[in-house]
Amino acid sequence: MTQTALFWPVMLLIASLFSASAWAAQQGAVAEPIRMSELTKQLQVGDVVFIRIPRAPFTKVADSTQSWTNHVGIVSDVSGKEPLIAESRVPLSGVTTLSKFVQRSDDGRVAVTRLAKTLDAQQQQKLKKAVRTRNGILYDTGFDLHSKRQFCSRYVREVLDEATGVEVGQVETFAQLLKRNPDADQAFWKSWYFGNIPWQRETVTPASLLEDKQLRVVFDGTAK
Repeated sequence: MTQTALFWPVMLLIASLFSASAWAAQQGAVAEPIRMSELTKQLQVGDVVFIRIPRAPFTKVADSTQSWTNHVGIVSDVSGKEPLIAESRVPLSGVTTLSKFVQRSDDGRVAVTRLAKTLDAQQQQKLKKAVRTRNGILYDTGFDLHSKRQFCSRYVREVLDEATGVEVGQVETFAQLLKRNPDADQAFWKSWYFGNIPWQRETVTPASLLEDKQLRVVFDGTAK
């Protein structure tokens, strides 16, 4: 086959690979899987850990924020056999081992982000105190930043703030969130809120924590 004859097949192959890569990037493509034991070695107290729970309403949270992630926790202890993840979950907030936390994620997808400066001993103690004071709080299915209950991204935002003075994530109203994402399933959210979306309610999403530039990504992939 001549060089001219080879040119277009090669170009089509490159184009198809580029398109596939672009599509994968939009879908949140990740690196090769690693062992849970290897991920364990990388974590520090204060790390923020993201997963994807494969059921509603969490999948609707991901869709509405145009992100793969819909749940987040924070590393509260690394002194044991495996790290402990503090989280607001259904029905009550508490602490979960890393392996059990990641097992709940769709296909083991997990991302870890970290503040630029590692937490010192005093900050770590403040973080653990913030976790203890929030233990056993009911989950807030209304995702209200100012309710007496908790939800995952609010929980992580507040714990990290109390420990370090750094506020992560973007506070926004439902009106701002859904205006920015016009393809979100508003019919679902209208049903979820019994016919009336609380447009002026303030919230904070897992996606906004993941996108926060104050946190750097230290791992993004799947863990088995």
